Amino acid sequence: MQMRVVLVVLGLALVAHARTVKTQRKNPDQDLTTPELIVKYGYPAESHTVQTSDGYLLTLHRIPHGKGADPSVRGPPILLQHGLLCSSADWVVMGPEKGFAYLLADVGYDVWMGNVRGNTYSRKNVHMTPSDNAFWEFSWHEMGVIDVPAMIDYILEKTGETSLFYAGHSMGTTMFYVMGSERPEYNAKIRAMFSLAPVAFMSHLKSPMIQLASKVGNELEWLLNLMGIYEFMPQTELLTLIGQVFCNDAAITQEICSNVLFLIGGYDSAQLNRTMLPVILGHTPAGASTKELVHYGQGVQSGILSLQQGLTEAETV
Repeated sequence: MQMRVVLVVLGLALVAHARTVKTQRKNPDQDLTTPELIVKYGYPAESHTVQTSDGYLLTLHRIPHGKGADPSVRGPPILLQHGLLCSSADWVVMGPEKGFAYLLADVGYDVWMGNVRGNTYSRKNVHMTPSDNAFWEFSWHEMGVIDVPAMIDYILEKTGETSLFYAGHSMGTTMFYVMGSERPEYNAKIRAMFSLAPVAFMSHLKSPMIQLASKVGNELEWLLNLMGIYEFMPQTELLTLIGQVFCNDAAITQEICSNVLFLIGGYDSAQLNRTMLPVILGHTPAGASTKELVHYGQGVQSGILSLQQGLTEAETV
């Protein structure tokens, strides 16, 4: 009850503050869905639903061809897979001149963008709802073993192709590595795979959030389960409002917003477009299972242990 009161008061304060910021101009892109963003910039957009073997309904967003291209001419399909706490919006949120999905569509690719179980666009299961604890009993292992293969099979069936290109970012690469190891038959369905910010060995990970999870992983999972928190950082209107009010170019608090993102992804100030922060925070975080975070934390811990063991063995030779 107290938490709800605090959130209500904070929300009212944000609204009041927003009304007093005269120089602030809201970017409408922060409120648009992925298909709405695509259509806004003159590209064709499609939404597809893929049902996994364990009942999750995953949403695939598609740009079948470039702006003004002949719709009867389809290029090779490519599946773009987002990372932790993200969604298909990652590939289009920066606009036509920089958004990777637009760039690929303009050079002739049939672009498909995945959304893994539990994020903004994939919060349904034929057997459960997000209010059921069992709904969140998954990590990127299940995504690699179940979700990615299901999306690949769907795309190949719809396009009539026998293989496709794959580009993953961060957790999107981890999922692919899991699939390649656990479902090796799918290697034949991949023409080429491109790893963007790949996550495999965790010893040198710079994310403070996951580093912390590696040190208190078991305790963190126990505490969150005790509190009934199985979903980690879902997308909310409050976060969107915070991005609009406190993260715009006119706000003196913009640097705080930047540092919050750095806590998740690691510090890289030169690569952050601060002007786009309100739009980014309108789409990210997009929700995840707490087990995804804990699982990565375990990877950091095991990576450190392996490194220490390797050094010890080398010293004794």
